[in-house]
This record gives sequence, structure tokens and C-alpha cells, in this order.
Amino acid sequence: MAPSGTFVLLELLGGIALLLWGVRMVRTGIIRAFGERLNSFLEQRLDGRFKAFSGGLVATAILGSSTAMALIVAGLASSGALNALTGLTLLLGADVGSALVAGVFAAGSSLASELAPVLIASGYLVFSLSREFRPRNLGRVILGLGLMFLALRMVIGATSPLRDATLFHQSLEAVASEPFLALLIGAILAWMFHSTLAVVLLITSFLVSGSLEPAYVLPFILGLNLGGGLPAVAATFDQPAVARRLPLANLFCRGSLALVCFVALKPIGWLVAMVAVPPAYAAISLHVGFNLLAAAIFLPFAPLVIRFVETLVPDVTNESSRFGAPRYLDRDALSSPDAALANAAVETLRMGEILERMLSTVLAALESKKLEPLKEIPQLDATLGAYMKSVHKYIGRIYDGDLAQSEAQRVFAITLCASNLEHAGDVIKLNLAARMKSRIKSGIEFSDDELEQLQDLSAVVYASLRLLPAALSTSDVKASARLAAQKDKFREIEQAIVQQHLVETLGRKRTARGSALFVDLIRDLHRINSHIASAGYPVVAAAGLLNGSRLSDW
Repeated sequence: MAPSGTFVLLELLGGIALLLWGVRMVRTGIIRAFGERLNSFLEQRLDGRFKAFSGGLVATAILGSSTAMALIVAGLASSGALNALTGLTLLLGADVGSALVAGVFAAGSSLASELAPVLIASGYLVFSLSREFRPRNLGRVILGLGLMFLALRMVIGATSPLRDATLFHQSLEAVASEPFLALLIGAILAWMFHSTLAVVLLITSFLVSGSLEPAYVLPFILGLNLGGGLPAVAATFDQPAVARRLPLANLFCRGSLALVCFVALKPIGWLVAMVAVPPAYAAISLHVGFNLLAAAIFLPFAPLVIRFVETLVPDVTNESSRFGAPRYLDRDALSSPDAALANAAVETLRMGEILERMLSTVLAALESKKLEPLKEIPQLDATLGAYMKSVHKYIGRIYDGDLAQSEAQRVFAITLCASNLEHAGDVIKLNLAARMKSRIKSGIEFSDDELEQLQDLSAVVYASLRLLPAALSTSDVKASARLAAQKDKFREIEQAIVQQHLVETLGRKRTARGSALFVDLIRDLHRINSHIASAGYPVVAAAGLLNGSRLSDW
């Protein structure tokens, strides 16, 4: 007995869901196992359009999702690690890589029955028997690939009964005969599934089952390429302008070409009909061809596309954008270590300004009890991270092993300070700001005394930031010792406050949740101050004034 229409629909939806889950597992495994290497590759080794295009193609072929690649590239652009032109070139390559992945799976449909159980079993064994982080995630990738092949078999199996379903054939042909409706459905499906791969394989299954004629495929392919760029645009909608531009530029490239091709649908259809392609490969051939054409057209005009998108999404003046990119890391000064180290020190001190802005933003939320100021924190932290990477990269060009001892000590001091300031920014973003959000959303109130105590501790942190320029720029022992002494000063005030607070808590004057949050905020400020004060340690240690982790008399 032939399966019911409901069963066919459920099996089809189940196969698509399993395919999307397999893609997710592959993407998660790759990012967890090789995420840092992938980011480093995208940041440092793509100097040129061909390298960027090839890098995007290869990375997406491994990752399996152009949407995931778009979000990674947007994040790198937001942090300043990637310029817009390289980013768009990467995404054009990513589109081709994603199309090729779909082609591999469509071509491998005949092997799905054999490969699926082997990959699932081997992936499960690798994941279960491995104790190391990377091998476990490699097992996750293999298991995800197996699920994708199993899903492909399910989708093809679900559509095979449709060969004899006259009503379904008529309905699908009625939709396909209306090109605009087919375009719209293709775009909606790509947006809903967040995957062009799933839509391409679905269309391929209809072609294999004979439910769809190859002559009607082109509008669906144009639609899925139009809709395929929407998920990344939606995911970056609330991010800074620099992060929103690249997904929007990619959508403009694919979408504008799709609309132009749709207007010229008849002549393009005649050209396509002249190429003899088996029905099973019609969809994937058009999909790969479309993305190759998009790359060929828009790669030469990528700067114009970027400028156009910049007019659509202009920069918004805020505290994070006013810092801009590092501007004193002059390459011409690298021949003079003293001048180059002075430049690196200036940019490191600018990191202190960014950190001070982050701290004042969180403290403003403490007083106002409003979440709005905290929205700046992620972008400020990304800017801080970009500064650190730029300073480290610049200093790496200075340090060639032939520096004098005093210069080598400065290299160490500046590098350590930049790293510590970046870590302090992470504490503000991941801990202090998160706790402040929790406090505001939960309606937890602090007493006037507690607010004053937090302000007193914050004043010590601000004082440490004020002492940083003298300690870092001059390598003066007394200035560095004063900065290092801020650790002990903070600790003394902290101990008195915590002791008083615990006494009040035992006296049941505070709720347990409010008490824990108050102490956590103090600990976060302690960590931030320690990271800043540690910038004085290299000079103090070189002068022999450091006893363990404490200052000797000076």
C-alpha cells in the first residue's frame, strides 16, 4: 500500500530537520576544534583578493555553511581584524564553497545508503572513545556528516512515492509555472531553513522523483540565492554598522543578480536548455553556476559595492567608534626600536582609555538602573581586542633578538600590559556587565552605603589607570612602584568592605542573592584593578623591589 500524503510530508520534514541538525553538528565540531585557527587564518593569511576568495571557498567547504561564515567574517570586521573589501571577497568565495558542498551531497545521493551508517558508527565511536577535546569534536564532525547522508537518503526516499502522485505533480507544476511564485517560495524556504543546501537537495529530490521538470527549476534557484543571504543580515541586525555591512553587501550581490536574472528569465532559460544536464544535476548545476557568475561579476566591483553599502549603513557616532583603529603603529619607525616602542606604548595607553570608558559605562548603568548604556560594551571590548592584536603584531616586528636589554624589557612590559588590559576588558564584558544586567532585570537594590563602597573601589581602579601612562611610557621605577602598590591599596579597602558586609549579612540585613551579587561585583573590580596594576611589575621586578607577588619597601 502506498504511504499516505501525511506520512510522506512528515518523512520529508524529518529528513530536512535531520539534514539541518547534521550541518549544525559539523559546524559546531569544526568551530570548537579549529575555531581559533580558522579565525587566525581569516585574519592573517588573506592579503589579496584571490587568497581571500580561495580562503572563503575552502573554509566554507569545510564548515558547511555560508551563513556561519558570514557571521564569523562580520565578527572579525567588527573587531577591526578584517577590512570590508577582504570580508566581501571572503563571502563571495563562501557562497561558491557552500554551492560546491551542496553539489557534493547531490552527486553523492547514490552513495548515501552506503556512507551514512559507516560515518554514523565511526563518528560515534571516535566521539565516545576520545578523551581529548579535539578528537571528540572530530568525531562530532564525522557523526554530523553521517546524519547529513542519512537525511539525504530520507529526503529522496520520501519523495520517491510522489512519482505516481498525479495531484502533487499538478500542484508543483502549477507553482513552478508561475515564476514569481517559485522565486518567492525558494527565498522563503532558504530563509526558513537558514540553509541553501537543504533547499537545493529538496529541489533535487523533486527532480529525481519526476515531480518537477528541469525547465521550471531556475526561478527556485534564483529565489533560494536571494533568500540565502537573509539569515546573516537578520543575525547581525543589532550589531554595529561595520558588522552589518558585509552580510548586507553579500545579499546585495546575490540578490541583485537574482533579480536581474529573473527579469531576463526567458532568454536565460533558452541558454540553459541548450546545455544537456541530467535532471538530477539540474538544480545543483544552476546553483553553482549562479554563484560562480556572482563572484565573476562582483569581485572586480567589490570596492564600489562596499561604498554603496556604507552609504546605506553609515557609521553611528558613539564611544566605541570614536576610538577608531590604532593610528600610531608606524611601520617606518620599526627601524628604530626606541621610536617603535614609544608608538606601541601610546597605543597601549589608548587601550587604557577604552577600558576606562567600559568601566564608566557599567558604573553609569549601576546608577541609572538602565540597560541601554550596556549595549556599547561588546563593541568596546571588540575594539580593545583589536588594539591588543595590533600592538602584539607590531611589537613582533620590532623584536628580532638583537635588542638591548632595556629595550627587551620594554617589549615585555608593553606586551604584558596590552594583554592584561584586554583581559580586564573581558572581565568587564563577561562578568561585571553581565552581573549588572542581572541586577537591573532582577530589581536587586543596593543600599546607599553599598553604592558608595562600590564607588570607592572604582576610584582605586580609576587611579590605577591614571598611574599607567607614567609607568608605561617612562619605565620609571617610582611610577611603576606606585602603580603596583595599587593592588595592596585595593585589597585593604576590599577586606574592610567585605568584612563589614558579611557582618550585616549574618545579621539578616541583606538578602542572600543581593549579598552574593554585591560580593561578586567587588571581586570583579579586584580582578580589573589587578590586571592594570600588574603593568608596573616588570619594571619593579627588574629593580629588585618585588618580593614574591608583593612590593618590598621602596
